[in-house]
Amino acid sequence: MKKDQKSFIGHLADWLNWPRFIFSFTLIFFLTSILFPFYWMVSSSFKTRAEIAGREPVYIPENFQLEAYKELLSPQHESYQNFGKNIINTLIVATPTAIIAVILSTLGAYAIARLKFRGKNILLNGILLVYIFPGVLLIIPLFAMLARVGDSLGFNVQDNLGVLVFTYLAQTLPVALYMLTNYFRTIPDEIEDAGLIDGCSRLGIIWRITLPLAIPALVSVSIYTFMIAWNEFLYALVFLNDHALFTMPIKINTIFNDPTPRPHVVMAASTIMTIPIILLFLAMERFLEEGLTAGGVKG
Repeated sequence: MKKDQKSFIGHLADWLNWPRFIFSFTLIFFLTSILFPFYWMVSSSFKTRAEIAGREPVYIPENFQLEAYKELLSPQHESYQNFGKNIINTLIVATPTAIIAVILSTLGAYAIARLKFRGKNILLNGILLVYIFPGVLLIIPLFAMLARVGDSLGFNVQDNLGVLVFTYLAQTLPVALYMLTNYFRTIPDEIEDAGLIDGCSRLGIIWRITLPLAIPALVSVSIYTFMIAWNEFLYALVFLNDHALFTMPIKINTIFNDPTPRPHVVMAASTIMTIPIILLFLAMERFLEEGLTAGGVKG
């Protein structure tokens, strides 16, 4: 046993030089920095108030309590938060945002990548420039513009999930357009020229040739835009006043600012909000990797 242990230590000493030590230390540091807060959030959602508020940190709950989850999801609980409604509201906003952003950015990106017209590079860079500005700078003119349009057409911009989807498109379309444009440029023109020779229309080429080749990029863009809408806080805070229409980030903020502090409930709500995005990333990992790194044709 000692001989095997020495052999292992000897192999480790031979393998571990300074560059590998620095790389391993840096990797462990960043993994710990990322994973430990997530672990603390999940574990805290199962703790009691006493365990969270105690002076000594409790890393593993003594008894895994479901009280916080019952308060969020169980109608029988005395402090029922109806968090399921907030999950549905977030889905109602995030799903159309991702679908519409992918459709519009696909058409726009294809036009910029394939069609020839003056100023298309300026147009692309100008659209991307909008994404550079923080949302807090755009929210006031955007709200004023939508309020004026709403007065003209007879709808209220506040407490309107459809309007909130439109505001999210203003944030997601620029980067979606830029990502898809760069991907479409990697698809050889010869493939589409062959389709034109065979009698396909331009829309037919997009549907039958370009989109199948761009599936990894489309999945990457859809997940990215869905994630932005799923986690968005500022625009939802400004445009939503009705508690029944709150998305999850606003509801979590409401629970956090309640006069009676309930940090375990906040952690439980944050866990419910985080887990679906992690599962989505894990399920679509292959498409994400291909969409962000690969071209349209391999080999």
